[in-house]
Amino acid sequence: MSESLPLVSSPPEPTFLPPRLLRHPDVQNLASSLGFRAAALKRRVSRLGLPTEQVELDCGDGVRLAGELNLQPGSERLLILFHGWEGSSKSAYMLSAALHFHQAGYSVFRLNFRDHGDSHHLNEELFTSTRLDEVINAVKSVQARWPHHRSYLAGFSLGGNFALRVGLAAPHRGIALNQVAAVCPVIHPALTLDALEQAGPLYEYYFVRKWRRSLMNKLRHFPHYGYGKELKALTTLRSLHDFFVPRFTPYPHRDDYFAAYALDSAQLARLSVPTTIINSKDDPITRADLLPLADGLENLSIEVTDYGSHCAFIQDFQFNSWIDRRLLQLFS
Repeated sequence: MSESLPLVSSPPEPTFLPPRLLRHPDVQNLASSLGFRAAALKRRVSRLGLPTEQVELDCGDGVRLAGELNLQPGSERLLILFHGWEGSSKSAYMLSAALHFHQAGYSVFRLNFRDHGDSHHLNEELFTSTRLDEVINAVKSVQARWPHHRSYLAGFSLGGNFALRVGLAAPHRGIALNQVAAVCPVIHPALTLDALEQAGPLYEYYFVRKWRRSLMNKLRHFPHYGYGKELKALTTLRSLHDFFVPRFTPYPHRDDYFAAYALDSAQLARLSVPTTIINSKDDPITRADLLPLADGLENLSIEVTDYGSHCAFIQDFQFNSWIDRRLLQLFS
């Protein structure tokens, strides 16, 4: 596992500065994830309209991934979005970005990773964060089925990690990307697990609850896995990883698994696609001090805000997201 590297900060323009009552990182995360925001987004989608097509993609070797297409007829620009761990194409931040970009004239494709959203039935083997090939093939499939003159890729949290890895692989795998952005990406998974445990019990409980629910959903479709009894006794992220990694990945220990999708400056130096990482100083999960060193990396820039917490960046009491505007600035 690579050590954390010095932080290089290049503040975005304009700087994100929410109202005082929205500045605390826990408030940002709550405002981003509570039902109030989802309800506000549904009203906005209903008012503005967001044509949506449910799609299944053939990703090779029998793998199928699901997603949602928001096609903009006549557009030359396509944005592909990756959600975070245990999020989905319907997560509030995904829907918010899709609506913002669609209103700006972009077509948008929101991909579900394996076993995310309602896709647990599509593939027998479980999701792992090292299943990069199928995500690369999904991007290729989207570009082939809905060709656009310019393509952009953005990911959130674990989706940011996938976006960076797809950006690295793009030139060698026949993927044409004009730009990549990673919002609060997981860079060092092992240190991210440490940060989650230190951030407070509610953060870990949130992910434990969502992962366990997802794993039970998988078990309903594929009961031969038979881990239901063991799952009931696993109440921490560390114990869940210690159980599932040696059984359902090629790696004997969670540290080997984490190292397999960690990123460092040496890897990111190979980026040939212009790439931006955006994080906040108060992110309790993918902490800004874990970001890679950007000095001397030709195609990577790093933007760090004072506020925003983990992928939230809620800018007002109407639950609008500053990150939507910033991504549109970058991709324009």
